[in-house]
Amino acid sequence: MRIRQAVLGWMDDAALAPLVSIEPQLVLAFGAVRHFEDPGLPPFLARSFPLARRLGCSTAGEISSGGVGDGTLVVTAISFARPDLSVATTEIAGAKDSRAAGARLAAGLGPAAAVIVLGQGVDINGSALIAGLAESLGPDVTISGALAGDGGAFRRTWVLAEGAASSSLIAAIGFGPGGPSVSSGSAGGWKPFGAARRATRAEGNVLIELDGEPALQVYRRYLGDYAKDLPSSGLLFPLAILNADRSDTGVTRTLLGVDDASGSITLAGDVAEGGYLRLMHAGTDALVDGAEVAARSARPAGSRRGDSLALLFSCVGRKLVFGDAVEEEVEAVGSVLGAGWTLTGFYSNGEIGPGREGLCRLHNQTMTVTCLTEDGS
Repeated sequence: MRIRQAVLGWMDDAALAPLVSIEPQLVLAFGAVRHFEDPGLPPFLARSFPLARRLGCSTAGEISSGGVGDGTLVVTAISFARPDLSVATTEIAGAKDSRAAGARLAAGLGPAAAVIVLGQGVDINGSALIAGLAESLGPDVTISGALAGDGGAFRRTWVLAEGAASSSLIAAIGFGPGGPSVSSGSAGGWKPFGAARRATRAEGNVLIELDGEPALQVYRRYLGDYAKDLPSSGLLFPLAILNADRSDTGVTRTLLGVDDASGSITLAGDVAEGGYLRLMHAGTDALVDGAEVAARSARPAGSRRGDSLALLFSCVGRKLVFGDAVEEEVEAVGSVLGAGWTLTGFYSNGEIGPGREGLCRLHNQTMTVTCLTEDGS
């Protein structure tokens, strides 16, 4: 595998020349919303890479081998020794279409050993999307990816696939059994606080009541002074999903929106009615530790041939906690992986990766690392 990367302030054909030289079959572009709102982005990439599959999405911050950027466009070109990939896309008609959208994506892919998903990040139920994919693909297919960001605004995100960018698009890249090896790991680092609360009323990803009270009322009480900045301050206080015995499942849910009229809160993924939740918070050291755990879980064993690629999908809430120290978690992943790795990815509205039981789950507030390698010979 050969990999080249460029970090652009704006669309610059000359800056892509080193990437063109490796004749890539896959090009990934992650950038700020302003790049994807520009109708010139798809033809810009097509001019330099007419034969490559071109995919990407908007972000809440861009990750490259050089660190973390805001407002940039990170373009990464990959040339495989054994390309075995397919691409599927579908438009999603709102959150209720998420499960069916996952099934449509799976049907559009060729035989796959691993799938990477890039989804719009606002009007979507990520848990249902994954369920639709997993039911169609089967348990042996590795699924990872993330939901697009928009700088933490949670208003409109974008996904790019080939010749078009859309705010209602979901795209999936399938790697067949003859393609690169794909491995993934997810970890958080958040710590629970306060009492466990029962979801006495919930519908999909809308949490209506906690312990018989309006969920928003309970949530605001816990947040104190932070409550005045909802929904954005909710990124600092995600919810842990608990087992029936109130032990931690390792799954976290981020707040996407609040409804004052109904007293409900909307989360990035499903919450089971009758299940238990607990608020969480974190400091930077704990989040760095989580990033290291994710990298160790994803790092493949054995020899590698050529360059290797690590896709880093981290939650926008983590970025807010880190502040100016956000580079630390990306540096931690790079240190675990070592030399020979190109890093790319973005800060997202939700991460897709393995849960504690090994099955793919929608995560919030995690660092999810997906590694692509070609075996040494």
